[in-house]
Amino acid sequence: MTEHDILTDAEREALHEVMQAPASASSCVLIVDDDPLARELLAEFLELNAIECLTASNEEQALALLESDQPINLMLTDLRMLPHDGLHLIRKVRESERATLPIIIMSGDANVLDAIDAMHLHVVDFLLKPIDTDKLLALIRQELGM
Repeated sequence: MTEHDILTDAEREALHEVMQAPASASSCVLIVDDDPLARELLAEFLELNAIECLTASNEEQALALLESDQPINLMLTDLRMLPHDGLHLIRKVRESERATLPIIIMSGDANVLDAIDAMHLHVVDFLLKPIDTDKLLALIRQELGM
């Protein structure tokens, strides 16, 4: 360390280690579903595949998490939820500071108009339940750069 260096050798080494950390280390998926079993099964599936996740049971919880300091990099939401559906949640996200957040929507009960509305909201994909877990995992890994 010379007199003009701002960082000590130890600080420089620590900074180098942080910069070399894989990007996926701070990647997190927010799962939004009002069905507790579906939400927990998805979370368990993602965690078993080394993908960190947070869960929310409704729009209010999801928006609170998105406004927090959590490192959320993708949202996976159900279409049919109460009191507001997944499309309402996506519209709220698109109007927020997180407007560019990648979103995957899923539904067991959807029609063509729902899918068209979702695509107009720039979702990554619209998946029908039962979810093809291989396709879901591939989509998530692609969006998170894994």
